Amino acid sequence: MKMPMNWAKEFAEFECTPQEFADRMTMSGSKVETYECEADGIKNVVVGKILEIVPHPDSDHMVVCQVDVGRDAPVQIVTGANNLKVGDLVPAALHVAKLPGGKEIRRGKLRGVESGGMLCSLSELGLTTHDFPNAVEDGILVLDEEWPVGTDAVKALGMDDVCVDFEITPNRPDCLAVRGLAREAAATFGVPFLDHEPQVKPGHGDVNRFLKVDIENPGLCYRYVGAVVENVRVKPSPRWMRERLRLCGVRPINNLVDITNYVMLEYGQPMHCFDYKYVNGGHITVRNAKPGEEIETLDGANRTLGEEMLVIADEKGPIAVAGVMGGEFSGVYDDTTTIVFESAMFNGPSVRTTAKKLGMRTEASGRYEKGLDPNGCRRCLDRALELVQLLDAGDVVNGVVDVWVHKREERRIPLRVDAVNRLLGTQLDKAQMVNILLPLGFGMDGDDIIIPSSRWDMERDCDVAEEVARFVGYNKMPSTAIRGVASARPTERQTFHETLMNALVGYGMYEIETFSFYSRKAFDAVNLPENDPLRNALVISNPLGEDTSIMRTTALPSMMDVIARNCNARAAECALFEDTTTYTPNADPDQLPTETETLMLGAYGAGWDYLGLKGVVEKLLETARVADARFARNTAGTSYHPGRCADIWLGEDKLGTIGEVHPAVLANYGVKPRVVAAELRMDVLFAHRGGTPAFKQLPKHPAITRDLALVADDAVPAADIASRIRKAAGKALESLTLFDVYTGEHMAPGKKSLAYSLVLRAADRTLTDEEAENAVKKVLANLAEIGVELRS
Repeated sequence: MKMPMNWAKEFAEFECTPQEFADRMTMSGSKVETYECEADGIKNVVVGKILEIVPHPDSDHMVVCQVDVGRDAPVQIVTGANNLKVGDLVPAALHVAKLPGGKEIRRGKLRGVESGGMLCSLSELGLTTHDFPNAVEDGILVLDEEWPVGTDAVKALGMDDVCVDFEITPNRPDCLAVRGLAREAAATFGVPFLDHEPQVKPGHGDVNRFLKVDIENPGLCYRYVGAVVENVRVKPSPRWMRERLRLCGVRPINNLVDITNYVMLEYGQPMHCFDYKYVNGGHITVRNAKPGEEIETLDGANRTLGEEMLVIADEKGPIAVAGVMGGEFSGVYDDTTTIVFESAMFNGPSVRTTAKKLGMRTEASGRYEKGLDPNGCRRCLDRALELVQLLDAGDVVNGVVDVWVHKREERRIPLRVDAVNRLLGTQLDKAQMVNILLPLGFGMDGDDIIIPSSRWDMERDCDVAEEVARFVGYNKMPSTAIRGVASARPTERQTFHETLMNALVGYGMYEIETFSFYSRKAFDAVNLPENDPLRNALVISNPLGEDTSIMRTTALPSMMDVIARNCNARAAECALFEDTTTYTPNADPDQLPTETETLMLGAYGAGWDYLGLKGVVEKLLETARVADARFARNTAGTSYHPGRCADIWLGEDKLGTIGEVHPAVLANYGVKPRVVAAELRMDVLFAHRGGTPAFKQLPKHPAITRDLALVADDAVPAADIASRIRKAAGKALESLTLFDVYTGEHMAPGKKSLAYSLVLRAADRTLTDEEAENAVKKVLANLAEIGVELRS
């Protein structure tokens, strides 16, 4: 909603800068989107008077003018316009002037003759003949009012007002009007609201001789008020009205049409005027459209109406679509002699549905759909008739036709001071609240608030609290603790999740977030076999596009997309993680899919190989206090390198997979460096988490260290060897470390050497060498069962 500040000042005499106005109105609940002044784009343009016009010595169409601009000497300006004469007042752009659109004017020479500026036309000032009907469209603008020479042109042209653009919420249709916003401004700045009660002078005749109105569907039309004006005199509106309409974004047309638009902007009530000769029989019926009925609207389009649509009809057929737009022959023309003014109230949802189906949302429909006040219809009609008399636009016929089916009765709600204070956390008394409510148009009767008919949104204590809060000031509200709500604590699962995420960040990895959907092409990109169960994906019924058409069943493609993007950006190394959700379709299509939370890790660059990522996973398991993890070689996968991949097991449950991404997959994504990745199921990890760590006293007794260099077949996993060592050594084993792996010329074919360091300690005594040797013997005996022996 656009509101010129000078127009609002007719209702509330506030004084402030535009910025202060915007700030204070926003803080009191009327949000200002922006404000602008037409004068901001015009600089150093003044009113000049033509003193002399002589032909240009070197041009057939140019003339040289001497222009009085209020300075010591006239300014010489060359122009090609031919509509000027001596004595004309014109807007003159002087040296270093600015015009709308960023155009700059400087002195110069035209065909060898010095020109100190430029005389301006309508278009150069951002105006049209609708703003100045008497002006020549393709010539210099000649002012038809007397102004002292040297006067700033923006003042002479009426372009010095500031227009403020408000964002109006749907619950405040009363603020879709200058009058409503001015009331808010009066309350905000603490000045009286200067309301205007329209006064219509006695006319002639009786409106009932001209007009009859019937409402056939009172459920969609609550009120219809009509008036008649004879002997209309169609002409341009006065300049003050044209200026205000232009600032509000409405194109001036003629005095009668402009009156309806002016009242709509001032009071928020859409209006329409019909040429009486096209209202057949002088009988208006508000009814639903008949099957197959059509109407040609004011925009020249033929529209087929539905039976659910409400129309304004005469005795022959529809002449307007109720609340949306009039018919082609319902307007005002140069030969119009008698008009019918309409001020009506229609059902908001019906108007919105009709406008949407016809594809013609208008200023009127935008207001009606929010729910206006039927009690204001008569006042708005009286204002229109008052303007008709003020502008001498016609002769008003006495009386109005007012068919009012659903009257909006006076509503009251109690002012419960304690309830309002409880909601706001304030300690206001009744008098303070009343002093806020009264300037907003509310009345008081004892402890009851009398609600204006325009404020249908006021129903409960919370609504009253909102009105009080915005004028106390949201920034002045005291901070209070929420009552009646138990303090929230994270669940054990949430705490577990947060601990793991923080641990990964500590290991130098960055968290990412990707979409939960992708294309079926992702399955090919990660080399999934045609019969792989993961290809059974949930199809999105309304996808954003082909590339986002299914829900993901594996998070590896999402991770590879991000890694490929970083590689293309020439990132030397990258270590990422994401807590993802994968979706498995249910066998029953009516059931929701199974959602699995998966922790996806991915990395490339210096230090990030299989063992590097395995170390991160092991530390993550340590953080989760998981003690029974084992890594089993996986040679069957197609997405990971068959020789550098392992499945991770926690007891009998598979936690996930870790490995180097298959070279073919890297080629599909255009990634050159080796990439390692891991997929871990969070539900399995959470189920196998350890208990709360218990305090462990620092050891009092010394440890014994033994190093074992073992020879094993290449096929024997190091993890199996470590598991057997731990099992055989028993409680005396404090720690076990693999510190060397060797394969080479000194090893037999198919063999490898692994060196382990064992730290043995007893909590209650010092271990003897004999006890340590016995532990080592048990370890070697256990390893012999799988062909592992001590290296000679």
